Amino acid sequence: MKRVLKVIGYIFLGLLSFCVLYIVAEYCLSRIPAAQKEVVGERTIQVFVQSNGVHTDLVLPVMNEDMDWARLFPYKNTVGKGEGYQYIGIGWGDKGFYLDTPEWKDLKVSTAFVAAFGLGESAIHVTYYKAIREDELCFAYQISRSQYRDLVQYIEESLDRNQNEAILVKTDAQYGDADAFYEAKGAYSMFYSCNTWTNSALKKAGMPAGIWATLDKGILSHYKK
Repeated sequence: MKRVLKVIGYIFLGLLSFCVLYIVAEYCLSRIPAAQKEVVGERTIQVFVQSNGVHTDLVLPVMNEDMDWARLFPYKNTVGKGEGYQYIGIGWGDKGFYLDTPEWKDLKVSTAFVAAFGLGESAIHVTYYKAIREDELCFAYQISRSQYRDLVQYIEESLDRNQNEAILVKTDAQYGDADAFYEAKGAYSMFYSCNTWTNSALKKAGMPAGIWATLDKGILSHYKK
């Protein structure tokens, strides 16, 4: 019996040590600025880094001379099927979290387990906005056309496609009248979260970002004035 208790104690201590190390590593690495490449061209495009308090999105102009997001993610795929939007929020994450966990109270142990260990599928979530306003969870940033193209390429490469078209996830789990889900590549895990995806996009575009981030707080710390 003592041997069993000792093994259980070691397991508990190991898990506790891992959790502490994970939290410390995430906090430190997410706040250390990643190396930024030299920006080519004038910074004429305004984008936003937005969080809902847990999950981050990239918020981009719906249309400019480099990209028309409404062609890739048609308005007709939203519940409201409206038009005239100025911005689109784009995020990546675990499909189970997106579709089965509208609020934290709805989180199931099975959903969390699958997501934590990279066993599930992923999705891109897009949300259209008429306007965007800066606040403590939403920050504007000016980038060049070259940086914007890098963001576009990163997002497009994250999509799972069928004959070059984004694959709509058919579901009733939309959060509002102006959003939709699309199939994506990759798998969510405790080491690569929705926020890691955003942080990697920012690094690719030469925008402020941390070395590694799985939580939103580290990402936003690079934009708070």
